[in-house]
Amino acid sequence: MSAAGTAGELVEVADGVYAYVQRDGGWCLSNAGLVTDGNDALLVDTAATRARTLRLREAVLRTVPRPPRLLVSTHFHGDHTFGNHLFPEALVVAHEQAREDVTAAGLHLTGLWPDVCWGDPEVVAPQLTYRDRMTVHTGPLRAELLHPGPAHTTGDTVVWLPGQGVLFTGDLVMSGVTPFCPMGSVAGSIEALDTLRALGARTVVPGHGPVGGPELFDANEAYLRRLQRLAADGLAAGLGPLETAREAGPGPYADLLDAERLVPNLHRAFHEALGGRPGDPLDIPALFAEMARYHGGLPVCRA
Repeated sequence: MSAAGTAGELVEVADGVYAYVQRDGGWCLSNAGLVTDGNDALLVDTAATRARTLRLREAVLRTVPRPPRLLVSTHFHGDHTFGNHLFPEALVVAHEQAREDVTAAGLHLTGLWPDVCWGDPEVVAPQLTYRDRMTVHTGPLRAELLHPGPAHTTGDTVVWLPGQGVLFTGDLVMSGVTPFCPMGSVAGSIEALDTLRALGARTVVPGHGPVGGPELFDANEAYLRRLQRLAADGLAAGLGPLETAREAGPGPYADLLDAERLVPNLHRAFHEALGGRPGDPLDIPALFAEMARYHGGLPVCRA
């Protein structure tokens, strides 16, 4: 699976629990999940484009007898939600802030990469929202929806299956891919990782990249703590986020995909180091423009 036209892979990670992994996990190549008792089904996230979501739907319907009746959106970003309208049978569930965010963002993501064949996505706002936690059932299988944050965004949801030891993290956790938190919080992400560790998951399905285990929490936290150190050093030296990124570079995280995210991530780290509140809105289009300058052009989206 190396080209944009390839499908994702539906992999069973526990009895009745599947991860839908889209390699290599870079920009807009997100993961999804399926939970089923063999009859009813719950879907976690969709995909960025019509073509990719239709492949996800085909994989799901080869596995379960009818379309999922519940669809949990882990957050508002289009690579996880643009395909929601292609599961019209499902009730879309998300955190209450994610409903506000998905409505406000609309199809903004498509304007960042206008050459991607998005396939006329439609915005579907969640019909059911919660504030702190919610329990949903798929037959005898229990899923806990938890809101740790602000972290990746201010409206994140993780899906915890205590009976199977499986945790779907959305973009709170990445695997082999650079974390991304300018719309949420660096400090909040670190606190959220502590919350996720305490659940005791054996299998962790990240928002992007290969399925792993609890070691992913440590890898993501180490990256986030470096952001905090770089922000403190940059401020002490009188540098801004872009200058700090250019001076420091990706360092030990050069092998992670999408290393250019260092720039917008540092903007969030600087904001918090200066006393800004986690989740305070930043000028995301301006941060993307600065990230492109650092990168030498807009990063490639292969959705």
